[in-house]
Amino acid sequence: MGGGFRGIYTAGVLDYCIDYNIHFDLGIGVSAGSGNLITYIAGQRGRNCQFYTEYILREEYAGMNNFRSKKSFLDLDYIYSTLSNSDGENPLDYPAVVANPMEFIVVATEAETGRVKYFDKSDLHQDDYSILKASCAMPYVCQPYAVEDKLYYDGALADSIPIQKAFLLGCDRVVLLLTLPENTIMTSDQDKKIAKHIRKKYPLIAERLEHQAENYNKGVMLAQNLAACGMLLIVSPDDTCGVSTLSRNTDALRQLYQKGYQDGIKITNFLKESNC
Repeated sequence: MGGGFRGIYTAGVLDYCIDYNIHFDLGIGVSAGSGNLITYIAGQRGRNCQFYTEYILREEYAGMNNFRSKKSFLDLDYIYSTLSNSDGENPLDYPAVVANPMEFIVVATEAETGRVKYFDKSDLHQDDYSILKASCAMPYVCQPYAVEDKLYYDGALADSIPIQKAFLLGCDRVVLLLTLPENTIMTSDQDKKIAKHIRKKYPLIAERLEHQAENYNKGVMLAQNLAACGMLLIVSPDDTCGVSTLSRNTDALRQLYQKGYQDGIKITNFLKESNC
């Protein structure tokens, strides 16, 4: 999961799972997917969609004013603290997250070393959702985010498709949610341009960026091979409705959400086949 604002697609899939009482033993969230997943774990149907289609239009959420004043287009503190804390406008139901037996892993990338970091529920606390901010901190679009005095960038840099991690943790069947059509071949052109802006300060993150597309493509290929064996289900949109990583066209976003909700039926069918 991930994909910036295209994450509304996975928000739709996860709302389907809430409506149809579909539960998982483990969830691994990458970038925006971590925020979608924790809301699913809390059982707060529709909450993610509200963030993508209402709050996203606010200057406090995303915009050039943020970029000029804070060097971050996205204000992750506004999203995951001001709005999400217990006294916020749309608080995360943290007690429900704790009570849910589902394991939760959040992927981030160490800014200094480029190494992958897997956070878990023990790193979450009431009104302290720093690990989500770390996982969502896209290079150049955001400044790296600190968790316990260590800086992190977007988890997609180090492990954009963490299916190997899921199997290492004991999963026998995996559902992979993508925000791009399954057969999309990513290219590194844009990533290489962004890498130039951060290479001096974070050379290992720049290197990660330059290989991000290649690693994503390899991850999808592995997923397709596992899907052919019946061990994995890929759920992805047939098109993105014109929604890009930072698109704020709410009509297109709602259309992509509906695609995700409708595609949730694939999970129901996969689980039925798995139980045969």
